[in-house]
Amino acid sequence: MKRALPVLVLSVAGLIPVWRYEPSAPAAPSVSAGPSASAGSSAAGSTVTGTPVRTEKGDVQVQLTYDGDTITAVKLLKQPNHPQTAAAVPRLIAATLEAQSADIDTVSGATVTSDGYRESLQAAIDARGA
Repeated sequence: MKRALPVLVLSVAGLIPVWRYEPSAPAAPSVSAGPSASAGSSAAGSTVTGTPVRTEKGDVQVQLTYDGDTITAVKLLKQPNHPQTAAAVPRLIAATLEAQSADIDTVSGATVTSDGYRESLQAAIDARGA
């Protein structure tokens, strides 16, 4: 019984850094060629920006670059400053380039960001068609 209390206290003290750990967030990844524009042309193709979508984690806004009818680049103009978002963005961009549409899966652990990303992505796709 004399050892139980120190073992418990030291176990909790050892777990505190694990609970407080937040991985460093890398810079916002983007796959882009050309300058930013709301809806215009660049040397690599036309650029279309989706509407900003407000989520509980922060705003999300997508910019697409097209070459003909193909999405060639995706850039996040706004994204939440959150570790799960930083991990999810490359997967969302890769899925968009593969699917060539907003019909992509949610990234586990970043559901809110994934939903906002898809909404802004669909707005950008719709804006190009208008």
